[in-house]
Amino acid sequence: MTLAPFPWFGGKSRAAPIAWAAMGADVPGYIEPFAGSLAVLLGRPSLGHGPETVNDADGLLSNFWRAVRADPDAVAAAADWPVNEVDLSARHLRLVSQRAALTERLQVDADFYDAKLAGWWGWGACAWIGSGWCSGEGPWSTDGERWIDRRQLPHLGDEGMGINRQLPHLGDEGMGINRKLPHLGDEGRGAVVAWMRALAARLRGVRVACGDWERVTTYSVQRAGGFPCAILLDPPYPEGEMAYSAGCDGVDVWHAARRWAIDNGNDRQLRIVFCGYEGGEAMPSGWRSVSWAQRKGYASTDDALDNAARETLWLSPGCLAVGADTGRQLPMFGASP
Repeated sequence: MTLAPFPWFGGKSRAAPIAWAAMGADVPGYIEPFAGSLAVLLGRPSLGHGPETVNDADGLLSNFWRAVRADPDAVAAAADWPVNEVDLSARHLRLVSQRAALTERLQVDADFYDAKLAGWWGWGACAWIGSGWCSGEGPWSTDGERWIDRRQLPHLGDEGMGINRQLPHLGDEGMGINRKLPHLGDEGRGAVVAWMRALAARLRGVRVACGDWERVTTYSVQRAGGFPCAILLDPPYPEGEMAYSAGCDGVDVWHAARRWAIDNGNDRQLRIVFCGYEGGEAMPSGWRSVSWAQRKGYASTDDALDNAARETLWLSPGCLAVGADTGRQLPMFGASP
């Protein structure tokens, strides 16, 4: 399984086996309206036979996935850079200032992408500590009379994440992910290039949309691969400090997605997996819930730690039953909640 090359708050890599057991790894169509790190798609046990459609409202994120799919070497070249606070600040400012124009271009041109901005975005997501990367709240602001330095320190720990993470020492030639590999054939490249190329190969048939999440949940998109169609709904949650979808009002989006899931949950041609916290608003009769444990990550407050243990997947009536080993699949039709 190829992982995203950057950390992502709210990522579902540990929940992916449960989600695919419920949706069925061989389901012909798959839709992920809130793409994020694509942890569930990248965790698919086997490739499907139909189209996979992903979407995110954040143009910088959608641009990253488009660019990696189209030109992984160019993205790798931009991402393969040492951690430098001055560069982090300058690139952050450039990315935030260009987000609106980039998003608009992505929405009107299905072939457009910017590989340099994609690489910078992925590199910065790894170097940045905590949340707030490209949130639009920095790196500089003014109080009306003077500029205030609100720059974020880069990640300076011993175990950086994603692109900048150092591999453990392996024999006499332990290599960090930024170290170039020896010349191999015509194009000896580093681990960053290999990682991006692996992602490009996996994303070859994936359609990457950028915009409102409901645009990719319509009947025309559902039927593109045939039925049953699997839909993973992982909207930004209405509570917790780790909002992970830029430009979205978490409360409104989560509740809107929940309403859509409920309205469409009785369609036996759809296998819907909806994500949220246990103890909130319950799903209707016929839906199943499966708890799973999120990694703590940068969570430091008591609420954040508690929320990590409340992670829940709700499975629509059309989903397959999930056994204790997440591998046993039985039809849920007619089962009691």
